[in-house]
Amino acid sequence: MAAAVMGGNVLALLFTVVFARRLGQTGYGSLSALISTYIILMVPGSAVQTTVAREVSAAVAAGDSAAGAGVWRWLERLAGVTFLACAVSVLGRHGLAGVIGVGDVPWGAAATLPSGCLWLMVSVQRGALQGFHRYRAVGASWIGEQLARLLFAFALVGPAGVSGVFFGTPLALAAVAVALVIPLRRVLPHPTPAGEHPLSHLFVRAGAPVAALALVAWMQDGNVIIVKHVATGKQAGLYASAAVAAKAIMWIAVGLGLFLVPEAARRARLRLGAASVLASTLGLVALVALPMILIYATLGTPLMKAAFGNKFAAGADPLPWLGVALSLLACTYLAVQYHLALHRWRFIGLLVVAAIVQPAVVIAIGPHLTSIAIGLTAVNATLAALMATLAFRIATHPERVVLEPDEPGDTIATSETLA
Repeated sequence: MAAAVMGGNVLALLFTVVFARRLGQTGYGSLSALISTYIILMVPGSAVQTTVAREVSAAVAAGDSAAGAGVWRWLERLAGVTFLACAVSVLGRHGLAGVIGVGDVPWGAAATLPSGCLWLMVSVQRGALQGFHRYRAVGASWIGEQLARLLFAFALVGPAGVSGVFFGTPLALAAVAVALVIPLRRVLPHPTPAGEHPLSHLFVRAGAPVAALALVAWMQDGNVIIVKHVATGKQAGLYASAAVAAKAIMWIAVGLGLFLVPEAARRARLRLGAASVLASTLGLVALVALPMILIYATLGTPLMKAAFGNKFAAGADPLPWLGVALSLLACTYLAVQYHLALHRWRFIGLLVVAAIVQPAVVIAIGPHLTSIAIGLTAVNATLAALMATLAFRIATHPERVVLEPDEPGDTIATSETLA
């Protein structure tokens, strides 16, 4: 899974490099705004994927013959929502373009909401496949999505420019959604009234994952936004390029998280020790992070020149510390996914505090890029230590692990009810 996510993100990076050169600064600026909007819309889908994987995996482990029975109905409802979003977006495309700041490409703006809806559908499908441990299908869909995105964008950039490039995203998602129906038919039961839950139930259950993953996303990218306000344009560009290079470890963490959630949920449901799964994934992150940081420290300058050009060579200065900071955030991300797999939500308070402290640290340091990276390392190290300690403390006694609700008012499943 980690290799598939890494491969998909390499293709996404290729997409960025190719079309930045093809569209020029102005065109790529509009495309970046569209992609940023889409990334924001991705957060609910990513959280829903975690929720579906957790719920289905636990049901499968319990021997429930109706595991995943509600997935088909959810997909039907989401398909209806997608068609509605298409109609609304087409009619309101000029208003959307104004909000996003891309008045020159209204049709590209019209594709943002449908893209978010299609991502939500694909996330439900991937979450269900994760729950049934069909990791190869999920990994193949990840790479297939990025390949299709590139191909559609290449085909449409000539006749439609920026809008055509962005159209590659919803078209690729639609193709993946259709393709995933095949493996889903092999594992999902026929829908039954007893095994179904309304779509609103799914979103309620995804409340904690949405909040947690949104905060992690802010911890990952919010510092880049703050640096743009405290540093010069040139410094902000250097910092942003180094931050992109340092994010490679997060791609590994996302892939490992796709395995961690269903496996931890399954073991918790069977009252087995789930901590070993978290320990293994953290170990894999460390195994990748150490040589990566060493490369950043010794070969940072030629790496930045090769990836971004000679003008970005100075981005190598904060790169090693950013590599450490993002590696620690990757550990936090895995701890977050572990807590979510066990239906826990109170840890979100730690994320809220860190999300407030991080920009305050950046602002206090000012326009000193390496010092900012060191400050982020300190914040992320503290957060990672607290999150991991909390996770392993909870898992010390497997027989006492309970699946807490996602919402404070829900019923808590005790070890007796899990038996």
